[in-house]
Amino acid sequence: MVESFAEFKELKNIDKTTMISVLEESFRNVLAKMFGTDENLDVIMNPDKGDVQIFQNLEVVPDGEVTNPNLQISLTDARADNDPEVEIGEEHTKEIIFADFGRRAILTLRQTLQSKILELQKEAIYEKFKDLEGELVTGEVYQTWSRETLLLDDEKNELLLPKNQAIPGDFFRKGETIRAVIANVDNNNNNPKITVSRTNENFLRRLFELEVPEIHDGLITIRAVARIPGERAKIAVESFDDRIDPVGACVGVKGSRIHGIVRELRNENIDVIPFTTNPSLFIQRALSPAKVSSIRLDQDEKKAEVFLKPDQVSLAIGKQGLNIKLASMLTGYVIDVYRDTDEVYEEDIYLDEFKDEIDEWVIDTLKDMGCVTAKSVLNTPREELIRRSDLEEETIDNVLEILSAEFDEENAGDNAAAPEAAAADDKACGDDDVCVEEHPSEDLASAADAAEAAEETKA
Repeated sequence: MVESFAEFKELKNIDKTTMISVLEESFRNVLAKMFGTDENLDVIMNPDKGDVQIFQNLEVVPDGEVTNPNLQISLTDARADNDPEVEIGEEHTKEIIFADFGRRAILTLRQTLQSKILELQKEAIYEKFKDLEGELVTGEVYQTWSRETLLLDDEKNELLLPKNQAIPGDFFRKGETIRAVIANVDNNNNNPKITVSRTNENFLRRLFELEVPEIHDGLITIRAVARIPGERAKIAVESFDDRIDPVGACVGVKGSRIHGIVRELRNENIDVIPFTTNPSLFIQRALSPAKVSSIRLDQDEKKAEVFLKPDQVSLAIGKQGLNIKLASMLTGYVIDVYRDTDEVYEEDIYLDEFKDEIDEWVIDTLKDMGCVTAKSVLNTPREELIRRSDLEEETIDNVLEILSAEFDEENAGDNAAAPEAAAADDKACGDDDVCVEEHPSEDLASAADAAEAAEETKA
């Protein structure tokens, strides 16, 4: 028994005190089944010597009046059991030798003890991993199924990696060692289930803590993380020491630190940006490499309207819209991108005005491409619209027809009004009058300046 106590403490993480109480409870459970109750039983454990003593406390009654032998004993039997001076009504303590109950009782005790130890093990595993949620673990691939992969850690605990928590492109072989973070720990029916993840944002955090000593030491903190697993990620970092460049420290010399993380994430591109409490500047940095012209914020609604030069819009949106999605996730703002151009589009109309004629999801798809106005759609080649939006040709043709019809109606109205406007202009301008249309404002201003200079010369 003494050797077993030492083994339990070392291999099963069960300390001596807990083991003693479990052993005592197991004895009591077996004895309760045998005697009907354990209320009058004392179980004394001696872990140092490995001894167990069991005593039964019985009430002494007159001979022939014993109604329950598990609770009472006759006066003659009590005096014969090494207690010659006992009297009626007193309590007699009788020692029970457990081995006398035979093999069946021993096997029952063994099964009960095994069951209790297994429960303790499961509770210990649950408590241990519950405290480790969000932490990095390393496991060896034991078996791979279609929907999940079973990993074993150094202590042979089972970790489950579901397919939807693996990075797209992950392919594991048996015996391979992989890293993940503990995402969730359940304990249904005292059966702990440990789920790990490689797509969780904490996985990226822990990898940076592992690769960048300044983050591990607390000199640099990760303020925000946004990930689209297997594609791209953005991470905002801040330094507590003015002498340390947080971005440079995370990237390392020639990218030495971040390359290891990128390889672990199956070549997932990572943008590291400096954090700031200024939301406009933070959004501007989050949209990099695009250069923002201006930003209009609605902090109550957490919305941002970002204006960019036409050549910067595609950079802000990114491939498949990844850049703007990650920027929104990182900053917490819903970001809408608009073209900022010197050309005047007085006749242009926002796509939202066509919701009665075009499905809203189609409009949202076009806006994700950066086409937020009717003319921006019409000015984009039809083939490019089909390719970038992934919409059907009929849908694109229908959209182009609706938008073109709107501008055709406006142009028709303008052409009808043109002759009347021309006649009015002819009437307004006489032979001796100077027509403004014939002389731009710049020429008129120059003529006025020349006349004024001549007057000064005469004076």
